[in-house]
Amino acid sequence: MSLERQLHLNINILHSGFSPAAWRMEGSDPRASFDINHYINVARIAERGTFDAIFLADQAAISDRVDFRPLTSLEPTIVLASVAAHTDRIGLIATASTTYNEPYNIARRFATLDHASGGRVGWNIVTSADLSQSRNFGLEKPVAHGSRYERAAEFTTVVKALWDSWEEEAFIGDVATGRFVDSARVHAIAHRGKHFSVHGPHNVPRPPQGHPVLVQAGGSNDGRELAAEHAEAVFSASQSFEEALDYARDLRSRAARFGRGPDSLLVLAGLATIIGSTEAEAKRRQEELRELIPLEYSLARLSGVLQVDPKRLKLDEPLPDDIPQPPDGGHTFFQATLALARRDRLTVRGLIRALNGGTGHRTIVGTPEAVADDIETWFRAGAADGFNLMPDVLPHGLEVFVDEVVPILRRRGLFRQDYTGRTLRDHLGLARPANPYAIAAE
Repeated sequence: MSLERQLHLNINILHSGFSPAAWRMEGSDPRASFDINHYINVARIAERGTFDAIFLADQAAISDRVDFRPLTSLEPTIVLASVAAHTDRIGLIATASTTYNEPYNIARRFATLDHASGGRVGWNIVTSADLSQSRNFGLEKPVAHGSRYERAAEFTTVVKALWDSWEEEAFIGDVATGRFVDSARVHAIAHRGKHFSVHGPHNVPRPPQGHPVLVQAGGSNDGRELAAEHAEAVFSASQSFEEALDYARDLRSRAARFGRGPDSLLVLAGLATIIGSTEAEAKRRQEELRELIPLEYSLARLSGVLQVDPKRLKLDEPLPDDIPQPPDGGHTFFQATLALARRDRLTVRGLIRALNGGTGHRTIVGTPEAVADDIETWFRAGAADGFNLMPDVLPHGLEVFVDEVVPILRRRGLFRQDYTGRTLRDHLGLARPANPYAIAAE
C-alpha cells in the first residue's frame, strides 16, 4: 500500500565515493574527480533509479591530503550545466558559499542553470569556515561564526528578491508590436543592509521554478535558524534514530516561528552505504576499504574535524573529556562525530573504524534488504523524509543501490516507479513560490 508521504533520494557525488580509498578499488577511475564524464555517468545511473537529484559539495581550496585522496575541485554549477545537457529529469543541486560570493552573481548563476535545465536546480546554501579557503580569498583567518550566518541570511534574502524582480508576465516578445519586455513588470529591489547594497533588478527573467530549491545543512543553532527561515530541504548528519527525530522536530518547530508549515521543509539524512549480497560480503568490502586508508591519514582527519591537536588523541583510549565546540565553524560534523564516540563509548581507534574514513555521516553495512529496512524505519517514523546517499565507491556502489535496493523500496510502496513531473520541485513535492508582486496586485 502506498503512503501519502513519498520517500526522497539524492546521490551525493563525492568524487570516487564516500570512502577516501574508493579511487583505489578495482574498477574505479583514479581521475574520476576531474572527469566530467564521471559525473554524467553517475547522474544517468541515478536518473535510471528515479532519484530526486544529484548533489555536489564544493571546496575552493585544497584542505585535505591531496597526496593520498581525490579532492573536491571542479566548480559545481559548471559541472551540473554539462550534466543537465545529458539528462532529462533528475534534479541538480549545487553548493555555493555565501561567505566568498556576492548575491547578484549567485542569483544569476542559479537562475541561468534553472533556465538551462528546464527547472531542475537547487542551491545548497553554505558558509565557509576553514582557514585554507579564507586565505584564498585574501583573509588571514575565517570569518567568525555569527557573522558568517548573519551574512548568509541577508545574502539569501537578496538572492530571493532578485529572482522575484521579474514578474511572470514581464517578458512579452511581441514581434508585431516590437515590444520585448514590459519594463513596468521588472522591479529594482533597492536593497541596503548591513552586508550588501544591491539595487537590481536582475538581468535574468524569473527562473522556471520561481526560485531554485533552497537547501541547507547547518547543525549549529545559527545554521538551524537559517534553515528554518529559508531552506526547503535540509541535509542532516544525525548518527542515531533518536537524534534524527529530535533534529526534525526542532527544525519544524523553528520553521513554525517563521510562519512556515510542516510540509514546507524536508529533512534528508546523510547515509553512507556499503552493500553486499550477504552481510559477510558487505563487511569484507568494508574491511577492504578500511585497510586501504592509512591510519595516519584517518587520525589527522579526525583531529581536523574535532579541531584538537592530534597528539591528544590516544588510539586505544576514549576521546578526551574536554573537547570544546569549535568557535568558528564545523559544528555539524563535530557534533555528529562526538555524539557517535560518546554514545558507543569508542576509543579513538574504534571511532576511526566506525567513521570508515569519513567525517561523521552514518554508515550502514549490509545486504540490500537490510539497507531498505533501515531506510523504511527512519522514513515511516518521521526521522527523515529521505536520504542524501553516499555510496562507498562510485559508480559501482550506486549501481548496486539502484538495481538491488530501489526495487525493494518500490515493492513496499515507499518510492516512485517513475517520474511524474519535470522539475526538482515536482520531485520533492514542493510548491512553486508565488511572485510577491503578483500577490500585491490581488
